[in-house]
Amino acid sequence: MELSNFLKLLSRQKYTLIVVPLIAVAITYFLVRKLPDSYTSRGRVATGLVDQSQQELINNQTTDAGENKINQQFNNLIQMMQLKKIFDQVSYQLIIHDLSSDTPYRKPTKLLKSLGTEAKKHALEVFTKKYKTREPLSLWDDDQKGLNELIISMGYDEPTLKKKITIFRTNNSDFIDLEFESDSPLLSAFIINSLCNEFIVYYSFLVRENQMKAVNFLDSLMKLKRSTMNGQMQDLKNYKISNRVLNLNEQAKSLYGQISDFETKKEMTDKDILAYTGALKSIEDKFNPQDRKYLESTLTKINQEIISTKGSLNQLSQEYVRSNYDPKIKHRMDSLQIILTSQINQSTDKYILNPLAAKENLVLQKLNLEVQLELAKNSVSTLKSELEKLNKKFDLLVPHEAVIQSYETEIDIASKEYIEILKKFNQTSLESSFSVRLRQIELAMPGAAQPSKKMLIVALSGMLSFIFCMVVMFILFYIDDSIHVPKELADKTDLPVLGFLPFIKTSVINLPEVWTEEIDKKKIEFRNLLRSTRFEIENEMKNNKFLLITSLHPFEGKTITALSLAYAYSAINKKVLLIDGNFGDPVITANSNTKLFLEDYLGNKISLNQLQNENKVTTLGTKGGDVSLLELCDEQVVREKLQALETLFDIIIIEMASLDALNRAKEWVSFGNKLVAVFEANQTITAAKQEEVNYLKSLDTKFSGWVLNKYGSRKQAVKKRVWFWKK
Repeated sequence: MELSNFLKLLSRQKYTLIVVPLIAVAITYFLVRKLPDSYTSRGRVATGLVDQSQQELINNQTTDAGENKINQQFNNLIQMMQLKKIFDQVSYQLIIHDLSSDTPYRKPTKLLKSLGTEAKKHALEVFTKKYKTREPLSLWDDDQKGLNELIISMGYDEPTLKKKITIFRTNNSDFIDLEFESDSPLLSAFIINSLCNEFIVYYSFLVRENQMKAVNFLDSLMKLKRSTMNGQMQDLKNYKISNRVLNLNEQAKSLYGQISDFETKKEMTDKDILAYTGALKSIEDKFNPQDRKYLESTLTKINQEIISTKGSLNQLSQEYVRSNYDPKIKHRMDSLQIILTSQINQSTDKYILNPLAAKENLVLQKLNLEVQLELAKNSVSTLKSELEKLNKKFDLLVPHEAVIQSYETEIDIASKEYIEILKKFNQTSLESSFSVRLRQIELAMPGAAQPSKKMLIVALSGMLSFIFCMVVMFILFYIDDSIHVPKELADKTDLPVLGFLPFIKTSVINLPEVWTEEIDKKKIEFRNLLRSTRFEIENEMKNNKFLLITSLHPFEGKTITALSLAYAYSAINKKVLLIDGNFGDPVITANSNTKLFLEDYLGNKISLNQLQNENKVTTLGTKGGDVSLLELCDEQVVREKLQALETLFDIIIIEMASLDALNRAKEWVSFGNKLVAVFEANQTITAAKQEEVNYLKSLDTKFSGWVLNKYGSRKQAVKKRVWFWKK
């Protein structure tokens, strides 16, 4: 539906859609017919960013870097090419050439022609100096500001050059292409070649400077890291010397082994003591006191010798443990052990035993066990003291271990940092030894004239103007909230629409002619739609006779609707009374020239019989004025007078004032049976109108519906008095 309405709008505005593009085409043609021919030159720069052979020489790696990183590098190069300082160098070369050459690239402008010899010489000196020093013109200086205006006048300034130049990467290759379009083939080629050369020089200088800065910085940083690493190594060396630490791990391992050995020997000695003690107790239990007394008395001298030998053996045993089991001391111990055994055997050779006792072997065992027990007890004390010494030595190594580990960690970190910086230094030094990879591999050459774009521009102007008109019309159509068709009126008011009347481009309608003659199609359409509207209203009226006609605001067509309905009812042989109830604007009264007035009928100045005539449509006019219906007479009288009219007429149509007249319109509503409101097409439902619509909704069944007037016109009709009908 909306699309069809929009297409209808375009159909109505077809002349606008044709005329506007034609005007745009004509204007564009006259503007572009003198445009000069254009010439395009193209150059190419190789970057080396994705050239695998060059990458391997410098980085010793293939170009397997991420595509995003490569694209970023190309974008950086392209943006660097478009720096103002690069274009300034090209601008200087162009203006220097035109000032010093008899064949300038472009025709001198008025500003350039106005310069005298001295002025040209001064300008040439300034531009040459700026070009050599790579400095921009200072716009705070009036002299240089004037020289900048000279460059702008010739079209050599940076913004103008950028408009005509195109810089892009060719697909995913290693090349950057530059294209420039101008009105001179030599100018296009010169600008491309100059721009490439200036960019390569600037980039080479920038890269070389950055590389040298990086090399110097890495060299100083490398020396600093090396000095730090050497200092930490010297601190570790001094600490080991001052604390007599040769090899901490080996020392700790040796001490731990000795401690383990001594602990094992101590456990074995403790077991021997327990075993010897138990064996001695078992032997002593087998002796009686008399045997023991006799034995001790007879062996006093030899026992003293044995005790002396045992003492010497105990001393050697202690020395043996303290010497960490020296073989020499072991040899001396074995010699004493032999002497002790000989003394014990000597004591057994004497016949001093009790003849009654047969316990010679037990005595010998006891003596040997006592010797072994004494040796074991002396060894335990010596082992304990040695273990304590070893543990103290081991405990002294622990703080040394923590300090040495701290030193070694710092040295390891410092060495890694030094090696990393050394690698970067070597890599940067290697890169700085190679020349810059950027080079221009294709020089720009003067090209042939490009195909003329004049016709394309002319056609494009017509197309764009047509599209612009379409867009404007669509926007106007989209924001248009006015009502054009009955469905829109019903949707926006939520009230029924009984019919609609078409818009007729005439100020006078002869209603008898509409019903009696075959006239133009518009009036035939009007007649058919009027019949349809009358039929719908008649269905709503049923047996009622009073039909009120109103509108939301004046000049919406309620008068022509009332007249047309009156004549439509008369066409089906109905006796119709048309009452002009619009006191403030009695158009029906003025158009009909009636002599019968509502005020006279209500005031009993004319009788009911006087309203009877042979005409199918009787008009009861009004004298008008600033009055309302109930101001003419009492409500009861009005009701009785109107009810009396039902006996003479089949249908009574009353045109009342519009609803914005407040009580003058609403007073009629209480006396009518049905109310029909006329709404003029191409209007919106404003907030004020919405209140009146709400009032119509409050009437419930008394309000029959809408009649949409002037359907089919997108233009507002001129609000003026017209003669719609003559008897």
